[in-house]
Amino acid sequence: MNLPEAFLARMRTLLGEEYKSYLAAMEEQPLRGIRLNTLKCTAETLAASFPFALQRAPFSPCSYYYPPEAPKVGALPLHHAGAFYSQEPSASSAVTALNPQPGDRVLDLCAAPGGKSSQIAACLNGEGLLWSNEIVKNRAVVLLSNLERMGVRNAVVSSSRPDALCPQLAGYFDKVLVDAPCSGEGMFRRDPQAIREWSEEHVRSCAVRQAAILDSAAEALRPGGFLAYSTCTFSPEENEQTVSAFLSRHPDFSLCDTGLPGGRPGFFGMEKARRIFPMDGGEGHFVALLKKAGRSLPMPASPPGQAPRQLLAEAEKVWRSVCCVPFPNRPVAAAGEKLLLLPSDPPSLRGKGVLRAGIPLCERKGKRWEPCHGLFLAAHPQDLNLCLDFAPDDMRLAAFLRGEEIEGPQEGRGYCGVSVSGVVLGFGKLSGGRLKNHYPKGLRNH
Repeated sequence: MNLPEAFLARMRTLLGEEYKSYLAAMEEQPLRGIRLNTLKCTAETLAASFPFALQRAPFSPCSYYYPPEAPKVGALPLHHAGAFYSQEPSASSAVTALNPQPGDRVLDLCAAPGGKSSQIAACLNGEGLLWSNEIVKNRAVVLLSNLERMGVRNAVVSSSRPDALCPQLAGYFDKVLVDAPCSGEGMFRRDPQAIREWSEEHVRSCAVRQAAILDSAAEALRPGGFLAYSTCTFSPEENEQTVSAFLSRHPDFSLCDTGLPGGRPGFFGMEKARRIFPMDGGEGHFVALLKKAGRSLPMPASPPGQAPRQLLAEAEKVWRSVCCVPFPNRPVAAAGEKLLLLPSDPPSLRGKGVLRAGIPLCERKGKRWEPCHGLFLAAHPQDLNLCLDFAPDDMRLAAFLRGEEIEGPQEGRGYCGVSVSGVVLGFGKLSGGRLKNHYPKGLRNH
């Protein structure tokens, strides 16, 4: 692997006797992994339905390695269903350190493409609030799509500058994650573009940007809350030095032990932080956990505007046409031609660059309202009036994911979920033994 000489000199100084082990690891194939999405799937279902052998990774309870020679997993039905997220296993370490709990309010400040946000959502298990922000708009759209696929109901997705967003949400969050934009040295084994973009100047500019993001994150965190800072790079300027400088600027914060089992202690006297190198079973990550001094009661939410009564009635009507469980006790809001089922007790959403809150429930098509793809992705088969379940290798499922009309049972009529191994991935409209396909065109297999 042709790595920049200036980078190698840095690593030689950083690693000392382990430098040769690092070089040897860099000649091996990149590690490949997935993370189970417990919102939609169990470990037993994943193991029984995944086409390759899985091996537990040490960085989170739901992370697994799979063979490096295996084909890409993005076209698998279980991936379409959001049963798992394709993620290099050590990338799960930051959320493991942050340890979100059901009921927490959590801000993921640099959230695209959504791996860590979806991991946070699984930890929350539908309780509390996840606010996922991404400053780059087109990346925020990808983030939104991934959270929808993973069946996340209690998220707000925004595209806003941290220094604009965080003052408006000052002291609101119990936990904040800053997975900071960085020089990407930990991605060199799998991403040649990261190698081409690397320079010492880039390392320094990243450190400046990281400091500004951390200062904003500190404002959004309540007293007594926790802030996890992570990067996928090795440079001390972006890791230990950035954390040390932050602690100097914010004496109300202290460094905590991450509690992570994998990897090794941080360098330069920062043993409570965690570093992960390729020889540790990951690509490359740094994690530090910080606590804000003091105690506070959670800030009250600002009730959002409820949709007009007539639209609320339409939402409930669509819900009943799809679901056999009671309509949730959650606010409904209008967004253009769609009605959204919002998270419980969100803060005010105005002026914060919000792309979407909650899940899309239904959409106006002419004079009628039709259910949205996101409603089905957030449901379990037993929640639905009608659902067709297929084995992962069923040819009808493959046809459905290509956008084709497929055969269904003669009995039953109306909107019908489609699931794989009990995990919902989409829907169609059943009539006369045929299922008309409603799987979104942009998500279909070719």
